[in-house]
Amino acid sequence: MASMDLDSIIQDLNRRFAAPLSEFYRRRIIFWYDEDKEFEDKIDEIELSDAKVVKLTGGNTFEVKKLLSHDDTAGNYLVYRPFGIEKEDDDWLINIELYSEDFRADLGSIWLDEMGLSTSPILHRQVRQYKSFFSAKDRRAKVAAFAKNIATAPQFHLAVMAAACGLKDMQPNSIIRAVLKGGLDKDANTVYQSLAGYKAQNPFWAMVSQATGYKDGDDVNLGRLAIHILLTAATRTMRQEYLMGLDNFISIPHQAYCYDFVSEWLHSEDAARLYPVARFVENETRLPQRFAKLSVSDLADAECFPCVNEIILTKIMTEIGNQIIQVDAVTAVIEKRRTMAWYDEVSCYYDGIMQMMKMQSFFHDHSAGFHTVEPQKIWRDYTEDYYRMDTCYRKFHLCYIRCLKASNTQLDDLFKQVVDQVEGLYSVWFLGGLAGNWTNAAGDELALKGHIDNVPLQESFYSAKVKSADSKVYVIVSDALRYEVAAEIAQLLRQETQSKVELSGMMGIFPTITPFGMAALLPHRKLTVQERPNGTLAVLADEMSTDMTNRDKVLKAANPNSVALQYKNIIGLKRADRQALVKGMDVVYIYHDKIDEAAHTSDTSVFPACEDAAQEIMNLVRIIVNEFGGTNILITADHGFLYTYSPLSEDSKVGKDSWNGSDVEYGRRYAILREGTTPEYLMPVKFIGQPAGYEAYAPSENIRIKMNGGGMNFVHGGISLQEMVVPVIDYHFLRNDYKGYQRDKASIDTKPVTVSLVSANRKISNMIFSLNFYQKEAVGTNRTAATYLLYFTDAGGKIVSDTVKIIADKTSGNAQDRSFRCTFNLKPLKYDNKDSYYLMITDETGLQMPAREEFQIDIAFAVDEFNFF
Repeated sequence: MASMDLDSIIQDLNRRFAAPLSEFYRRRIIFWYDEDKEFEDKIDEIELSDAKVVKLTGGNTFEVKKLLSHDDTAGNYLVYRPFGIEKEDDDWLINIELYSEDFRADLGSIWLDEMGLSTSPILHRQVRQYKSFFSAKDRRAKVAAFAKNIATAPQFHLAVMAAACGLKDMQPNSIIRAVLKGGLDKDANTVYQSLAGYKAQNPFWAMVSQATGYKDGDDVNLGRLAIHILLTAATRTMRQEYLMGLDNFISIPHQAYCYDFVSEWLHSEDAARLYPVARFVENETRLPQRFAKLSVSDLADAECFPCVNEIILTKIMTEIGNQIIQVDAVTAVIEKRRTMAWYDEVSCYYDGIMQMMKMQSFFHDHSAGFHTVEPQKIWRDYTEDYYRMDTCYRKFHLCYIRCLKASNTQLDDLFKQVVDQVEGLYSVWFLGGLAGNWTNAAGDELALKGHIDNVPLQESFYSAKVKSADSKVYVIVSDALRYEVAAEIAQLLRQETQSKVELSGMMGIFPTITPFGMAALLPHRKLTVQERPNGTLAVLADEMSTDMTNRDKVLKAANPNSVALQYKNIIGLKRADRQALVKGMDVVYIYHDKIDEAAHTSDTSVFPACEDAAQEIMNLVRIIVNEFGGTNILITADHGFLYTYSPLSEDSKVGKDSWNGSDVEYGRRYAILREGTTPEYLMPVKFIGQPAGYEAYAPSENIRIKMNGGGMNFVHGGISLQEMVVPVIDYHFLRNDYKGYQRDKASIDTKPVTVSLVSANRKISNMIFSLNFYQKEAVGTNRTAATYLLYFTDAGGKIVSDTVKIIADKTSGNAQDRSFRCTFNLKPLKYDNKDSYYLMITDETGLQMPAREEFQIDIAFAVDEFNFF
C-alpha cells in the first residue's frame, strides 16, 4: 500500500473542514504530521475550500503560535509539521494541539486509523518500528482487538507481542508464559523467533527485566530466565537460606511478581506446560540434592518444583520403612500437599500413605488387641467399626495398582516397603488378631448351631425382608459383595439419591460359598443338601434345585409374580424390553456378578472389581427407580471374602493328609467330610441341619487349605467375619410427594459441606497473610465433600491475590478437627485503603453461589503496577 495521493488528501481535508463543529467550537484547526517529509515539496500546492495552510519550519513556531492564538482566532487552519518532537515540553504549540485535530497521510497513520488507535506521534513512531508486523491485515486485526487498552508506547509494545504470541490478552504474564511454553532453546522456540522476526525481542527482554529483575545483558537466555523466575518465586514459600549459593538467580525486589507469575501458571488450564520447565530448573540447579538435606516441614509449603513431592514422599516412606510412623504429622503434610500443584503426578503414593495412616490410627485406637468374649459384641463391633480396616486396605491396594502403572523409579521401591508394613499391619495384626478372637469366642456356638444367637441369619432373608414387604420389591444379589464394599455403596446411595438407606449385616450360611449362599436367599421352608454323581453337593430349597437356571422356578413357587434376572442379560436391553421383563411382578431378583467373576481371572483384579461393582449397582438402582418405578430395593450377597495381597507363608496353610480320601467337597476355607473323620487343624461347624453322613469343618483364623492351582489370596467359604458378615442394604426411594420426605426433607436432601471464614479481622496490612476457616458440617449421610477455591478481588471483580484451595472432606464431629489455615499472597499492585476488596469462597464445580467477605487492604509500601519501558 502506498501513501495517499495529493488529490485524495485535499478531498479528505475539505471534507473534514466542512464537517459540523462540536459544541462550543467556533473553528477547526488540523495538525498534519509528516515526520518523513513525504509531502514537504507538495504542501505549497495545496489549496483548501475553507481553511488556510500554514507550514512549520522549526523557526517560525512562535510566529504561528501568535497567529493562531492572537492574530486570527476565527479562521480554519491546516498546520503542516514535517518534523517530530521528542518531548512534549519542547512543543510550543502543545496547548493548541490538545484542542485541535490531527491528520496523517502516511501508511502508518492509515494502519493506526484502521486499528482504531490514536495517530499520536508516540504511537506513530511505534508503528514504524513494527512495519513488517503490520504489513499483514490479520495481524493488524489482532492488535485492533486490544485497541481500547492501547494509549501509550508500553501498551503498544505489549499489544504487538501479545498478537505475535497468538494471545487474547496483552498481560506481561501471558506473554512471558507463551514464550516459555515454546521451549527454552531460543533458536528452536517458534514463539520467540516470531517476536525476533518482528523486531520485538528487545521490548520483550526490557519487559522481562522490569517485571522479573532478570538481566544478562546481551547474553539473555530463556533457560536462565526460567531459573530466575522459579527460584525467585520459591523464596516466597521457603526460607532464602535454603537456596544459598543460587543468589545470582534470585531478585527479592521482584519476588512478588515472580511468585504471582508462577502461581497463576500453576493454577491455569495449561499448568502441565510448566512441568518440563520446572524439571529443567531442578536439574540445572541440582535442587533435589539440595532439598534432600531439608526436613519435611521445611518443604511442606514449597509448590514450584515437582521434586519437592518426591523428596517429601521419600522421607515419609523411608521413616515408614524404619517403622517410624507419625500419623498426625504425616496426615497434616499430605492434606497440605494435596491442595498444591503437581499432586496428581504422585497422588497414588500420597493417597496410599493416607490410607496407611488411617490403618495406623485404627491400630493406635485398638492397640490392646482383640479380646472380646461375647461373639455378638465382636459381630457388632465389626459391622460398626472394624470393617473400616478392610476398606482402608482395599483402598490402599487400589493406590498401589495405580503406582505400579505410574512407575516413578525414585519412589517405587520405597512404596513397596510401605506395602510390606501395610501387609504386616493388616494380615498379621488385624486379620490374625480379629480372626483369633472371633474363632475363640464363636467356635463353640458355630460347632453346635452353625451360627451365633441374636444375629439375623441369611436363611431368613426371604421371609424377613422379601415376603413381609408391603410393596413390590427388587432384590439385587451381588456375588461376593463384601460388607465393607456395601457400606461404601450405602453411603453413595444416601448422598447421590433421594432416599432412606439402612445397612445391616446377617450371618452367612456355612460354608460361605455361592451354592449355599444363593440358596439361603431364596424362599424355602427347609434347605437340604444332595450329593451329585460327581461328588459335589447340591443345595435344595424344599427339594428344588437352587442352581442359577432353577432360581426363577423357586421364586415362582413362593409367589407366582416373581422373576429371576441376570444383570449381564438386562443391561444391554432397550428400556422397553427391560420394563416388559418386570411388568406385573411383585418380586424381582437381579443377580450381579463382578467381584467373584474377576477373582476367577486374577486375585489382583478383586479390588478394582469392587469399584466396578459399586458403580454397576448404583447404575442398576437408577434403572430400577427411573425406568421401573421401583422404590423398594434390597441389595445383598451370597457371601463375603478374605483377600490379602502378599503370598501366604507355609504357616498359613494346612494340608489334607489327616482326612485325605474322606472328603466330599472342600475349598480353601472349608471342608465337608464323611461322618467320623477327625481332621487335624480344622474346627467343626454345623451346616444346614447337619445331614446324616456328613461333617463340616473350617480352618481356624485365616488359615487356607492347600489345593492345587492358584487363588490362594482371594478366598471364601470359611467363618471369618469378612466371609460370614453378609450385607443387606435396605433402600427406599422417596418420591417428592411422599409425606415422610416432605417432613424430613432437610435431613434427607444431600448438599455439599460449606466452608466459612473464622478470622474476625477484616483489615489486611501485609502482602502475605493467613486466615482461618472451618468446614461447618461434617461429611456424612446427607453432606458430601466439596472443594473450594479462595481468592481476593477488587470491587470490579479483578483478582488481586493467588488462589488457595480447600478440600472440605472432614468427617469428624469435632469442629476443631475441621479447621483450615490458609496463606494468601497479594499480587504486586497498588491498593487503596479507602476501597473495598472481597474474599471470594467459590465452589470448584461452580454449582454453588460464591460467598463474599468484605476486606480493607492497607499496605503502606504496596508495589505499584509495572509500567514497562
